[in-house]
Amino acid sequence: MVADMLEGQAEAMAEIMKQQPIGRLGAADEIADAVLWLCSPAAAFVIGVALPVDGGYTAQ
Repeated sequence: MVADMLEGQAEAMAEIMKQQPIGRLGAADEIADAVLWLCSPAAAFVIGVALPVDGGYTAQ
């Protein structure tokens, strides 16, 4: 979504990429995978947690 908004704005995209520890933006399916996992029985013991799915951005 962000990549689509910044299409044709190479400088802005380069600046955003410099801030990403993993070196790229996350894909929608990566976010969806985290949501699906949290909603699955595999996460049954996970209660009241904030799960950042941001490629390490908030950990910097």
